[in-house]
Amino acid sequence: MIALVQAAVTTLLVAQADPGIDINIGTADNLAGGAVGAFLTTLIVGVIMIAVVPEYTERMMGDVLDEPVGSFIYGIIALVAVLILAFVFFITIIGILVALPLLLVVYLLWAVGSVIAYLAIAERLIGRGDSWLKPLLVAAGLNGVLTLTGIGGLIAFCIGAAGFGTVLRSVLR
Repeated sequence: MIALVQAAVTTLLVAQADPGIDINIGTADNLAGGAVGAFLTTLIVGVIMIAVVPEYTERMMGDVLDEPVGSFIYGIIALVAVLILAFVFFITIIGILVALPLLLVVYLLWAVGSVIAYLAIAERLIGRGDSWLKPLLVAAGLNGVLTLTGIGGLIAFCIGAAGFGTVLRSVLR
């Protein structure tokens, strides 16, 4: 990972020194970086959620499985509304102080919702047994693999939206 960051920084510095040099920064690097980020985010947030609020996690996993389409629609509508609201805040300049914390909270809720949705899918696929370890690794792997493939990113987004909608419903009740 550190080598990847060093290579990217070196490439950017060379591009800055001589903009005439044709440096190809391919989408494969972007997809791989996104996949690693998705895997690690799912894994870390999942570990925290299972350790801190396992009952909430189980309840939300059940909710996302009970009503996936409604949760997806709710998540998409809420995401579009938040993005429009954040854009309006950014236009007003002073609203940036409101928009940045809003976007941070939405990002955290998205991460929690995404983990819940992926854990629900993983539990459906392999079961849980006595431990959360297998479903957590399968959930993180599934998110990483879907993000790694170009079109799978759209599926990963839809799964995240369903989880996000489920979390928002529970928060706004």
